[in-house]
Amino acid sequence: MTDRQKWGTVLLIWLLFIAASFLWIDRPVALFIHDKLEGYRTIFDVAARLPKVLGPLVVACTIIIGVWVFAGRGMTKVQTVIVISAISWAVSDVPENWLKFAFGRTWPETWMQDNPSLIRDGVDNFNPFHGGPGFASFPSGHMVAICAIMSVYWICWPRLRPISAICIALAFFGLLGANYHFVSDLLAGAFLGTLVGWTIVTLWNAGVRPVGA
Repeated sequence: MTDRQKWGTVLLIWLLFIAASFLWIDRPVALFIHDKLEGYRTIFDVAARLPKVLGPLVVACTIIIGVWVFAGRGMTKVQTVIVISAISWAVSDVPENWLKFAFGRTWPETWMQDNPSLIRDGVDNFNPFHGGPGFASFPSGHMVAICAIMSVYWICWPRLRPISAICIALAFFGLLGANYHFVSDLLAGAFLGTLVGWTIVTLWNAGVRPVGA
């Protein structure tokens, strides 16, 4: 199979998972978490914040690497991969926000600006092109970010894939356990972030030089 066929197949499977999650999984899981795990939200919140730490970290490292290169030093493979991950993270923010606006999904719980939610109002729906932070649950921006970063490392550093998987899993279960997102939000975010990371690595390899192992 070509890369295009592989991604088409993965997209189809992922869409089926997202649809199934929306129809049968999202609401029961969100209600269960609210009833049974609300007291542990602080713990889950720590894991959920991982993307907010990794994103600025790779950008800071990229700035330092930029100074290094400006001083006349060449980039090592490790430095190159870090720069690519920062680019991936930055680029992923654009389609993420487009999709949030396009789908306009409500949140599991009420967090901001008196937003309608499943827990408080029994509301779980899509409001296309509604706009506003109260209608931006789908896809999960945190999941987009963590997958956009870690997918680059997954591709370029195969031996460290367990670490990449652990980081993604921590963010996933942190966001889910804190009831910040529905399951389908997280699945959609994971796919989008991974797609962006793979695309950036592919473009870099095609235009510059391969960085994969």
